Amino acid sequence: MSSNRERNDRKTGKKQGLRGRPEGPKSGGWTPSPPVRAAGDSGPRERKPKVDADGWLWGRHPVLAALANPARKGMGRLLATEDRAAEIERDRLAPHGHRIEIVDGLALARMLPAGAVHQGLAFKVQPLEGVALEDIAEPPSGVIVMLDQLTDPQNVGAIFRSALAFGARGVVVQDRHSPALAGALAKAAAGATERLPCARVTNLSRALERLADLGWRAVGLDGGAELSLDQALDGRPTVLVMGSEGDGLRRLVAEHCDVLAKIPMPGGFESLNVSNATAIALYEATRAQQGT
Repeated sequence: MSSNRERNDRKTGKKQGLRGRPEGPKSGGWTPSPPVRAAGDSGPRERKPKVDADGWLWGRHPVLAALANPARKGMGRLLATEDRAAEIERDRLAPHGHRIEIVDGLALARMLPAGAVHQGLAFKVQPLEGVALEDIAEPPSGVIVMLDQLTDPQNVGAIFRSALAFGARGVVVQDRHSPALAGALAKAAAGATERLPCARVTNLSRALERLADLGWRAVGLDGGAELSLDQALDGRPTVLVMGSEGDGLRRLVAEHCDVLAKIPMPGGFESLNVSNATAIALYEATRAQQGT
């Protein structure tokens, strides 16, 4: 609120002078009460057209990983700034014959969602087909990560990155309630979505039943569980089942887990971000697999 003691006349809307008389128009300088512009006086604001983020990969790591993926051969439209195009050609980073369209950085930014950090590279693609559950489950060994209706692209992308770093066999998601492996998710994954198999299933509970038949043991992460994670892990082939960001594991999915476990937090903080919790669980599961 202004501290100026001058007031506006309620009837005329004109500012009063020192003796109560309305001030006349000024010949120049600052106008304290400029006339209100009619709505039609200004032209329409330029709006950026809506971009299908699920149809794009952007950023150096996601795009180069996609170019190296044999499944992407013959797919997509590759756009790059002049210096990035020179790098791709010099280092032979497009081994599957993708032709480069050279564009300037501003034009590239206009093609992508607002705020996309493209680093001079973008790749317009179709989603990759997922693998069959058995492709990542046979033979039973190591760790699989299952995501129960996680929807935040940043979290899912970070989980893919951690799963690849810890040598997980793959990631299992429910087809209807999972974000596409592109856009901001692929950027957060830093190329992991191109290198780590992903099985998209219709029903997670039935998928857990099938994994049990194949020799896998499911450990669901639940902050209210009695056992700690290190107590629940026994070195057998393990499915780490992670719940959604807000609600955690759904009841039927939790019931299909062999055991529920929590990550002890002696600091007293309520919970961890789900991507951080998954990284910790992967570390503990990998240690259990190695017998350390």
